Amino acid sequence: MKRFYPMMVDLTGRRCLVVGGGSVAERKTASLLEGGADVIVVSPDVTPGLQVWAEQGEITYYARPYRKGDVAGCTLVIAATDQEAVNRAVYEEAQACGAWINVVDRPDLCNFTVPSTLRRGHLQIAVSTGGASPTLAKKIRQELEETYGPEYAVYLNVLKEMRQRIQDAVADAAVRHQLMACLVDEEWIALCKTDPEEARRRMESWVEQAATAEISG
Repeated sequence: MKRFYPMMVDLTGRRCLVVGGGSVAERKTASLLEGGADVIVVSPDVTPGLQVWAEQGEITYYARPYRKGDVAGCTLVIAATDQEAVNRAVYEEAQACGAWINVVDRPDLCNFTVPSTLRRGHLQIAVSTGGASPTLAKKIRQELEETYGPEYAVYLNVLKEMRQRIQDAVADAAVRHQLMACLVDEEWIALCKTDPEEARRRMESWVEQAATAEISG
């Protein structure tokens, strides 16, 4: 099997093509929109959800079959039809154009795969089996949901603020790293779960005292 290199990609404003109009195509489109992509959907028919996005201007929709040339200018392409010949034609054109291509349920016709992803605000945990078993990847992601709850979204928002405060107040990089390490603690996470505002107040107070001590010391 292929060995894939894991990475996070910024698709903001980049043209991405989804060929297909079913429920799978809708899920793939939703993920691309969440990533800020400029999404084009090509299919004779689409789900009600895709139709709404088209009417609202969220996506560009061409109500017709795929045809050669549709891939031109696209950074990323997803083929999600139930027609083998169409999916293969999309794959071959994407390969020729140097685009990233994923053919749903055909890892042999992919140069990238889409992991099962847990999102909690800024936190993203991606699980991949390299296309061997998407079902197992989904199972592991569901297990992670129990460990990493909504409190992590709150926690990371506060951590981001505290990181900026520490960077602004402390010149020594080693000291900054030490202070940030002290904020990565289960106690803070638990407090974010039970009382987010109190967690923010205590962390602000702690950072202020710690930064002041380092500056004066």
